[in-house]
Amino acid sequence: MPTIELPSGPLDYRAAGPADSALAPVVFVHAFLVNGAVWSGVAELLAARGIRSYAPDWPLGAHRRPMRPDADQSPRGVAGQIRAFLEALGLDDVTLVGNDTGGALAQYVIDTGPSRVGRVLLTNCDAFDTFPPFPFNVVFRLLAGQRRMKVNLLPMRVRGFRHSPLGFGLLARKLDAAQTRSWIEPALTDARIRQDAVRFLRAVDPRDLLDVSTRLGDFRKPVRIVWGTADRAFPVALGRRLGQAFHDAEFVEVPDARTFVHLDAPQVLAEQIAEFTANRAREHGTGG
Repeated sequence: MPTIELPSGPLDYRAAGPADSALAPVVFVHAFLVNGAVWSGVAELLAARGIRSYAPDWPLGAHRRPMRPDADQSPRGVAGQIRAFLEALGLDDVTLVGNDTGGALAQYVIDTGPSRVGRVLLTNCDAFDTFPPFPFNVVFRLLAGQRRMKVNLLPMRVRGFRHSPLGFGLLARKLDAAQTRSWIEPALTDARIRQDAVRFLRAVDPRDLLDVSTRLGDFRKPVRIVWGTADRAFPVALGRRLGQAFHDAEFVEVPDARTFVHLDAPQVLAEQIAEFTANRAREHGTGG
């Protein structure tokens, strides 16, 4: 897996699809305590369509390389790391895809520096002052300390607990045991990773994301909201309200999918992203 050095520290990322693709690149932003591998199924489907995508391990607790001690780990700071990643790789006209916590981070990106973003696709995610929703607001408080995080993650080593509604089971119907184990190990085994995650959690402020929502309408590029309807944390009503906050956003429902639409319905999500890219190609005369 390649690594790139950013001002905040080293960042591992996965790349899929042809490096010389003429289609708009896709950059994924994942949830807290998850890494970029969560997008692998969708990335493979996009690669088969000739679309290049990038899935970094953002420093949200499941990354394996700690950030520098002075790195800004607030949501705005991590959004700055996303912008730095786009700049470092020279990525323009990007389709920015965000989910869960990553959807909130995508909103911060377009609020503070959207020049390299060509379009935004958000799946079930934080919005307005729902940052995070119940029961994850309780979970975040339980994890917002070095010792507390380690102690409260220990039961997650047991697959049955990890895939229950008290773990990741609330987020997706389709979970892979090895993958979910890989999400919790870095924070369990490395105090520096826990510190990165704790600094992020302590900086989360629903009032700040609510303030960002007042300016989403200023983003005049294409927006698509792809929302799983079986989500008990992020209801459909929240997704529709988020779509209405933008100037002109499309809203697509995905039946039976929970928060992690990319795990429950990867084919549907890949088709939505590919259509976004195809629209861009037709506009610029680079595709059929």
